Amino acid sequence: MKNSKIIIIAAALVIGVSTFVSCKKNNDTSSTLQVRLTDAPTALEEVNVDIKEVHVKFSDDSLGNDGWVTLATNARVYNLLALQNGVDTVLATGTFPNSIVKQIRFVLGPNNSVKDNGVVYPLTIPSGSESGLKIKISKELRTTLENLVIDFDAALSVKKEGPGDYKLRPVLKVK
Repeated sequence: MKNSKIIIIAAALVIGVSTFVSCKKNNDTSSTLQVRLTDAPTALEEVNVDIKEVHVKFSDDSLGNDGWVTLATNARVYNLLALQNGVDTVLATGTFPNSIVKQIRFVLGPNNSVKDNGVVYPLTIPSGSESGLKIKISKELRTTLENLVIDFDAALSVKKEGPGDYKLRPVLKVK
């Protein structure tokens, strides 16, 4: 009788500990989000984009609050053409409660340019300088580390509109 009580108590203890450990692993409440940048090839020599901040939005516009959160951003001028053939770089990082990322916004600075045939020209961003470049997504944060790789397609984004007149109309894709 004494042995059966010990066996029952030991079994209950094992079940309790294993339940606690398995629940602990599955109930992570936050994720570290990394926003990464890459590019597809183009005929230009350089496409330099001045990224100042990266923001993410967790709530829907219809909810009545703005919902944007600024990530810790590696602010600098990025030559998109250095980020080709599987090369990418970490733009920004932040840790958040598990939820759904609805949008990402890149806030750009004034130092944008292209290099074509050895000559550097300013790269004008018609509306991105005021509101930033926005990408609509729907990415649920579930794991400890989440990566969002943004393909900034320079070949489709940069338009030559006249001699020395280059415009950026961004084509961004989440990979």
